[in-house]
Amino acid sequence: MSASALPVVLVAGLHRDARRTAVERLLATVPGSVALHHDLSTASSGAVRRTVRDRSGVLDESEAPLVNDCACCALREDLIPELERLAAAGTCRLAVVELWDSVEPKAMAEVVAAHGAPEARLTGVLTAVDPALVLPALACGDDLAEAGLAAAPSDQRTVGDTFARQVEYVSVLALVPGPEAPDDADSALLAQLAPAARHVPVDSVDLAAAAVAGFDVEAAAARQHPACALLPQEADAHGVSTLVWRGHRPFHPGRLYAALEDLTCAATRSRGRFWLADRPDALLSWDAAGGALCVENAGPWLASLPDAAWELVPAIRRVAAALDWHPEHGDRAQHLTFTSPGLDGEGVRSLLESCLLTDAEYAAGPTGWRRLSPAFDELLDPVS
Repeated sequence: MSASALPVVLVAGLHRDARRTAVERLLATVPGSVALHHDLSTASSGAVRRTVRDRSGVLDESEAPLVNDCACCALREDLIPELERLAAAGTCRLAVVELWDSVEPKAMAEVVAAHGAPEARLTGVLTAVDPALVLPALACGDDLAEAGLAAAPSDQRTVGDTFARQVEYVSVLALVPGPEAPDDADSALLAQLAPAARHVPVDSVDLAAAAVAGFDVEAAAARQHPACALLPQEADAHGVSTLVWRGHRPFHPGRLYAALEDLTCAATRSRGRFWLADRPDALLSWDAAGGALCVENAGPWLASLPDAAWELVPAIRRVAAALDWHPEHGDRAQHLTFTSPGLDGEGVRSLLESCLLTDAEYAAGPTGWRRLSPAFDELLDPVS
């Protein structure tokens, strides 16, 4: 990649005022910086509105047509040509891409990293948050469509899970206090949700430095992949707790399915990986926020693969598997985390343990496990 490539920083976040304040701060502190924003709220007219501005005001406004009736697709198609144009002009020292409210930074970071070179290079990915609004956003189970924030007609995400991924993906959180001052519980919740991220006040000189410090897209993706996700650690501060629960026996599919609602509602945010007795080869992901749960098949456990296939698996995945390796089950394991104010950790732990196979059920072995009730078929094998 060329050393003269245009540095690009993505600024994401559902907290619109906080996001715009962070962008304005970057424009004010980095001479020659330009902000690029696609307003997806205009998608109903058949196009998204693109605005390019610097600290003095708007430089250009135009429209980008929808792609496949998808506003987010239009953003992806239009962003790289715009960055190339800014780079070719030679007058921009930093391109600040302000992502629209519900756009998740992971997808856009991967677009820039894959297609930006040699004209542009991704140097930072930030999410701007108002700490006092973290809990309301995370606890919101409304569909994005209900909130007017859907990026496409098929967008089925919720406000809570979208915000969670915006916070958990990035390496830097720009803290932008709003009208309501955050308390210690707000700060504790944010710290437990994103323990590996730098928390930088928006008025700090460190914000501009963070924007150009560099960003590893592959490492960031690995931090979110269920097989090797960098999950929160056990914590308890200012009334906010994180429970880390592990187990090496499989879940009974019927009992776990019956407990899903209680487990989903037990914490503001929960995530991780798990395995079911009747699906011993499937690594299943758990992703819940705001009372909404998504359970998906995230591929095979390494223990279910032939040795030759291991060479095709990223090293970070092999390391994560080795850390959890069990002499009988390999990397098959339960690893779930629950984060919430007022968390009943013992209650959650007891409920999870009640869903594991009993001694008698466990003794039946894999052949017997496969005959257990296929309670998760509707979730994992939906009929199209």
